[in-house]
Amino acid sequence: MPAFTCAPSFGKYEFIIRRLHSLTGLVPVGAYLAFHLATNASVLDGIAAYQYRVDQIHRLGETTIFFLEWPLIFLPLLFHGIIGLFIVCRGKRNVTDYPYIGNIRYTLQRLTGVLALLFVLYHVFQMHGWIRAEWWLRFARGIGGGQFRFENAITAADTIRSSVWIEAIYVIGVLASVYHLANGIWTMGITWGVWTSPRAQRSANYLAAAVGILLTVVGIGAFAGIITVKAETRPAAAQTSEPRPLGSSPSGLSRADIPLHP
Repeated sequence: MPAFTCAPSFGKYEFIIRRLHSLTGLVPVGAYLAFHLATNASVLDGIAAYQYRVDQIHRLGETTIFFLEWPLIFLPLLFHGIIGLFIVCRGKRNVTDYPYIGNIRYTLQRLTGVLALLFVLYHVFQMHGWIRAEWWLRFARGIGGGQFRFENAITAADTIRSSVWIEAIYVIGVLASVYHLANGIWTMGITWGVWTSPRAQRSANYLAAAVGILLTVVGIGAFAGIITVKAETRPAAAQTSEPRPLGSSPSGLSRADIPLHP
């Protein structure tokens, strides 16, 4: 089957763009995925521990977070995702004709890349509304976006478990993201010439599998903690999931009145 021509070649920049695409998939995008899953897995230790981890991040301040998020997370993610769509669009779909392991992995890498990108866009909108401007958040919250409140971190769990369909989206999205990263470690090594011999490539398979299994356990653990956490274990400051303006706190307490330690 001939390759699709829905995306043009990168011309003389093909070499550098493909390598930057491969690199950004590991650092910073892949590294942030691991950090994000580990942070969410802290919910297994209870709401207080989860809230403490969230507070640690947001203690940096909104301005600092903004200048960390965009150059280190969002822009590399957008670059990796957009270039990835070009690569998918130009690729061959012949797994039914050649159902070999390598070809199946090739196909799954592209499929999970698309699923992961769609999931990340959905997740960021649902939790943060994409843009933090108040005028936009008022609109986003009206259609189910911007539901997360860092001072009341249980709102993340309440949002995810509000529907079995949302729970299914998160399971599929997390597993797709983990596979894409783990298998991407192997393909990145090929792209960058790190493992070129058959023996080195076989060893890299073990590394990719180990990363995939570890992150799957962490991701599923985080999901299980989120959907099974009991309301009665929440701290008094997190008894409601009703959205409140950023910076406000429940029961009229100031931020200084709410203990940050579990």
